[in-house]
Amino acid sequence: MTIFSDSFKKVTEASYLTADKAWSYRAILRYFYIQHERMREFLFPEEVFAYLKEYRDFANYTEEQLQQDLDQLVKWNNLVARQEMSRAHTIEEFKKKRFRYQTTPYTVEFERMLIEMEKDGGGFGGSLEKKEFERLYQTLAKIEKLLEKEELPSSDECSQVWSDLFTYFRSITQNTSDYIAHLNSEEAEERMQTEAFLVFKDQFTTYLRDFIIGLQHTALTIQATLQNIKEEKLLLFIHQVILHQKQVPRFEDLGREDQELVRDQQEKWESLKTWFLGNEHRESELESLEIRTNEQIRRITRVVQRLGERSHSFRSRKKDYLYLAKWFDSFSSVQEAHQLSAVAFGVIHTRHIFSDQVPTDDIYTDIWEEIPVQHVTKPRIRNYREKTKAGAIVSNQKQKEEAREKYLKEKVAEHEALNKYMDGDKIELKNLPSIETHVRKMLLGWIGKAMAKKDRTFKTEHGRKVRVILSENERITLPADDGMIEMPAVMFQFLDEVNV
Repeated sequence: MTIFSDSFKKVTEASYLTADKAWSYRAILRYFYIQHERMREFLFPEEVFAYLKEYRDFANYTEEQLQQDLDQLVKWNNLVARQEMSRAHTIEEFKKKRFRYQTTPYTVEFERMLIEMEKDGGGFGGSLEKKEFERLYQTLAKIEKLLEKEELPSSDECSQVWSDLFTYFRSITQNTSDYIAHLNSEEAEERMQTEAFLVFKDQFTTYLRDFIIGLQHTALTIQATLQNIKEEKLLLFIHQVILHQKQVPRFEDLGREDQELVRDQQEKWESLKTWFLGNEHRESELESLEIRTNEQIRRITRVVQRLGERSHSFRSRKKDYLYLAKWFDSFSSVQEAHQLSAVAFGVIHTRHIFSDQVPTDDIYTDIWEEIPVQHVTKPRIRNYREKTKAGAIVSNQKQKEEAREKYLKEKVAEHEALNKYMDGDKIELKNLPSIETHVRKMLLGWIGKAMAKKDRTFKTEHGRKVRVILSENERITLPADDGMIEMPAVMFQFLDEVNV
């Protein structure tokens, strides 16, 4: 529980992005990031101030304001302050505690992400590159060949191949998910509805279709290779990778055991296998990617069809009507003109009859094959009301008496059965013989009522107070006229006949 809470704690390093003075905080940290990329880790406030004064927005910005902003960024853990003592020439300079500042890893990653998003305009990037799958297969095949050798190669070679494998895998997962999200975005949906999209429709469909074909050629070989690689041999390969990683000193790896490092690499391998092969809980992401890409092809086809129908509906039919007019003019009799009109325009005087009664749900059934139905039409007048007849009051007293007598007989039978199966002030199910069906239902109903109470007590229909005691260890088989039921051993204790 502690690990979970630590993983999802509040990220105070991101506070500078939404603070009221984000305009100055972001400008300061962007300069620190640029210098970090140039391998300048420590900066003095004078350098930052000189950089900010180059912009008009910071014309009235003072060194005191800069110092306040730097102190705030240190509190948020965006910067680390270190006192500079080597350049102090006087006692006053030493007492002044001159600091230099270094950006933190969180800030570097935030700024790197923001720059990438600014390049993409805030939209999804990505692509569907079939070559990435081919490179990943070649790397997998290389690992398979290395595992077949009697002796594994050096640790640095194993580490390089392992790194290449997951570089390609990371590129595949990121690019494919981003591109599919791009196609499903609102911006892409709006652009698909424009006439300009017709120019790119062939390019889109060809791009997606080529990706599907390339994916189908490579997917089976990747899956077969993943299934052929044995976990025992792969574990030796991972140990070689860990051996090379330990040669590169990292502070975050200090104190970590080899078993933990191996487990991290095994989990990466399992995620790779699950992406391509799936598991018992879900299908592989590879199949999902193929399905979603085919859906996008069908979607683009439907959009193009709708755009074509829309443009066709606005097309001028002037030439068609001129041709029909000349055709009508060529006839010598009006009867021939009537025949042509019936073919070109249909029946002039028609009556459309609508009915809310549907004889069949088969959409392929012709009208003359349907069964005739009767439809009663109502007058379309405001004050029309259907005629009603006054109904007589029917007495159900006889049926009520019969139901009452039947109910009382059942209660009497239950009471008699209860007295028959009682043993003093209790009923133990394990001592009962084969019982009637209605008695079994009554006893199970009692258990249900008792379970709803905290003290496991309830009152029967006859007003008797009963406590239900369930055995946690003993189970019995209760015979009845309609079958056997396996259940815990239960005892019903009647409290109105014992001292509680």
